[in-house]
Amino acid sequence: MVNEAGARLSPFPVDAFRRIDETSDAHFYEMPRFVTHIDDEAIGAVTQLYREYFEPDSVILDLMSSWISHLPPEIAYSRVAGLGMNEEELQANERLDDWTVHDLNRIPLLPYEDGEFDGAAICVSVDYLAQPALVLGEIGRILNTGGPLVMTFSNRCFPTKIVNIWRSLDDTGHMALVEQYMHDAGNWDQIVSLDRSPNPDGTDPLFAVIGRSKGLASHGQT
Repeated sequence: MVNEAGARLSPFPVDAFRRIDETSDAHFYEMPRFVTHIDDEAIGAVTQLYREYFEPDSVILDLMSSWISHLPPEIAYSRVAGLGMNEEELQANERLDDWTVHDLNRIPLLPYEDGEFDGAAICVSVDYLAQPALVLGEIGRILNTGGPLVMTFSNRCFPTKIVNIWRSLDDTGHMALVEQYMHDAGNWDQIVSLDRSPNPDGTDPLFAVIGRSKGLASHGQT
């Protein structure tokens, strides 16, 4: 959405990206949590998506990473970099070749070069982004043209840290919202939403929004 002067207007309410707990994210994530945030069946669905979208021997960025990345164990990548909030968790992640502690809600810019990666992932964390279009624009910048971003999410969260707009929507609304983030970022195409819930009646649901980078600089969110 743009105004007559060509400036981008936010389609969201003014408090859409506030959280119940606006204290420091660094403090919230200070203690490591060596747990999985979705069940094994949903994790399997995430891993299968990575098989489908991330090529062997490619360079992958695991954003908002933790102690496990859910990448297919049988596939080798030339490099897997991780960016997350807790140093102990990142150190424990055996799939990471290198890692960076970085708070995307404080600094939405990524410490990587243009086109440095072939693919990127955000697993069950997109609901915590307070400046999502800025972050997604940056991810588009650091991916090669056509590189996929695979964002997966379920119905589990730390409720005080997710943004207000996420709490107001159902699963279908969450997929539409994440698609909107990508459109607002301005450097994504081939955007698709998928319901990959392995067993809707018996396990955690699993949803995905996937896009491919246009290889352009970030447009950002206003």
